[in-house]
Amino acid sequence: MSVSGTPVLELRGVHTYYGESHILHGVDLSVSSGQVVALLGRNGVGKTTTVRSIVGFTPPRSGKVVFKGKDIAGLPAQRIARMGISLVPQGRRVFGSLTVREHLKIFGANGGTNGWDLDRVVSIFPRLGDRLKQRAGGLSGGEQQMLAIGRALITNPDLLVMDEITEGLSPVMVEATVNVIRNLKETEGQTILLVEQNLPMALGLADYVYVMNKGAIVFEGLAEKLESAHDVHALYLGV
Repeated sequence: MSVSGTPVLELRGVHTYYGESHILHGVDLSVSSGQVVALLGRNGVGKTTTVRSIVGFTPPRSGKVVFKGKDIAGLPAQRIARMGISLVPQGRRVFGSLTVREHLKIFGANGGTNGWDLDRVVSIFPRLGDRLKQRAGGLSGGEQQMLAIGRALITNPDLLVMDEITEGLSPVMVEATVNVIRNLKETEGQTILLVEQNLPMALGLADYVYVMNKGAIVFEGLAEKLESAHDVHALYLGV
């Protein structure tokens, strides 16, 4: 169980399958209000399946996904999103034919009450403000990542799930992304589940960390505890 605070998200004994392939084996995970919690592990260990289980793309076969006190396992993904979970997906997944403004307008249409709107998104991503009329397909990878984060924020989520968001970015854009997440945590109090392979980035941002291997949680603790757990680094993180 993560550090103190009101639980926003709890996974309890989650088992998820693709067909008959058993991917998640009894995953327990908790994210408290205002925390950044990191889920770490090598490629192929079940991190993205965990994300898909949370947001409704691949519902668990058993176990509970409790969001703000309600078990949402098995609910349609659209309903889960409307309840306050927003995903920044791996690979960004922007719509190339839509402009930046169109992305933010569409995703902001049903936004909640946390205060995110077009002006506020542009205030943390000024480059998007300069490209509101540009189609997303013409943006750089870093700009598309900004748009993917802005698109998620403008739904006014209670929980922001970020899946491998530094993948394929230049070091400069990784640093810029880290600064955005730090601002969301420290200034906005945004609750974030950060799914990453980038250990230094995660340790610099997270309050609490989980390490996954072969579909199960093999380590959990405060970020500083993982920082000194060199056996865990070698066995499960390849560093």
